[in-house]
Amino acid sequence: MTKLFQNLRHDLPSSIVVFFVAVPLCLGIALASGAPLFSGIIAGIVGGIVVGYASGSQLGVSGPAAGLAVIVLGAIATLGSYEAFLVAVVMAGVLQIAMGYAKLGIIAYYFPTSVIKGMLAGIGLIIILKQIPHAFGYHSDYEGDLSFLQPDGGTTFSALGDMLNYITPGAVLVSVVALAILLLWDLVLQKRHRIFQLVPGPVVAVVAGIVLNILYQNGFLPFSLDSGQMVQLPVADNASEFFGQFTLPDISALANTDVYVVAFVMAIVASLETLLCVEATDKMDPYKRVTPTNRELKAQGMGNIVSGLIGGLPITQVIVRSSANISFGGRSKLSTILHGAFILICVILIPNILNMIPLSTLAAILFVVGYKLAKPSLFRQMYKYGWEQFLPFMATIIGILLTDLLVGIGIGMAVAVVIILKNNYKNPFYFFRNGEKAREEYIIHLAEEVSFLNKASLMQQLNNIPANSSVVIDGSRSKVVDFDVKEIIRDYKTHAPTLNIDLEIKGLNL
Repeated sequence: MTKLFQNLRHDLPSSIVVFFVAVPLCLGIALASGAPLFSGIIAGIVGGIVVGYASGSQLGVSGPAAGLAVIVLGAIATLGSYEAFLVAVVMAGVLQIAMGYAKLGIIAYYFPTSVIKGMLAGIGLIIILKQIPHAFGYHSDYEGDLSFLQPDGGTTFSALGDMLNYITPGAVLVSVVALAILLLWDLVLQKRHRIFQLVPGPVVAVVAGIVLNILYQNGFLPFSLDSGQMVQLPVADNASEFFGQFTLPDISALANTDVYVVAFVMAIVASLETLLCVEATDKMDPYKRVTPTNRELKAQGMGNIVSGLIGGLPITQVIVRSSANISFGGRSKLSTILHGAFILICVILIPNILNMIPLSTLAAILFVVGYKLAKPSLFRQMYKYGWEQFLPFMATIIGILLTDLLVGIGIGMAVAVVIILKNNYKNPFYFFRNGEKAREEYIIHLAEEVSFLNKASLMQQLNNIPANSSVVIDGSRSKVVDFDVKEIIRDYKTHAPTLNIDLEIKGLNL
């Protein structure tokens, strides 16, 4: 327990920032999912406290994910009630625990660095693009959405154009003041005096946003913000009303086979998003710690079981909150646990104060997070690594910007695989020509592994060898030679005498 609190002076400030970022995201994702607003808050609390404690990730933050919003919306309609859907959430958690024991977390290590860095940069850019309308007071898109297509039929880019018709001066002033405070705090004040290191700049920005909103409401400034431009946390008037916001699953839904289908889909998508986030978070970790992925799947499963049992949305590890945690100095899992505890305490004690926070203030905080994920220096660095790294990197970014997270990752992976196949095609063997003998000698040393993907290049090379030559095919150093490749060599052995080619085969059992 003492070890958990050894980084408290770093984790406490970052947990407060993650708390401010998480609350509107939890509410926005619940709204987009067609679920009760409080279900997003429940998922945020469970993701912070339960998953945070059980996880082996030091910096990852879990909660409701936008990537599951469409699945949740459709599942609730298919199953007929939110209570039946909660049964599927619990079942998804059970499946994730089983996946952890089956050691399927190893999937995380099969994503190339270029794609993971592309994911981070793409999310950084999409955060900025999605928050620009909120900074100007336009709020047609829900908080936390990362998809190109919006629920209202618009897109990320069309929202920027629509925003120009709905600019709210009050929101613009709040976002400008908040951004100025964040930049001043980060670039100047923290370097000049220790006291500014103790108080996080985002907290000051949030307080400034609340103060400006109060001035608007009391007529001291000629601006105003409507309810859609504020955090909108459900407020309970008494204890029974508060606990009434929790929902129990309908156990009778276990007889519905659709529940198991929904549970399977959620378990797969939630696990994939989690593993992607784990890999990305570990890349950003300044201490380069490695998260045990199988333990992470078990922790996520435990979180989904608890969340489903008390009325919460499904949970994944989430890159926006995780990157905010890292950007503002988090050092250990205590930050994640504290942010969940803060959500719980504040929704009980001070929901009205939280509802005084303008979304434009939080947009300014997310601008900083987005910039740190997509710094220009990252693009320069990836370009210097060469096209084999830069192309998957850019394909992932463009894919995320124009589709969504999982599809963008899929596009980046597809480009990376094509490059791998191309390289594999080029290097199945080493070819030498010795023209010093009476008959020209051609020597082909097969690589350690030669797959069916190398058929075309080997066949082409053999066909280019002129008649009346001597050919040596040396597979003595090969560990694996595919059946299709052996078949080509057998066929060539049959055909070689017709071209007066002397063929010698070494180390291959044909």
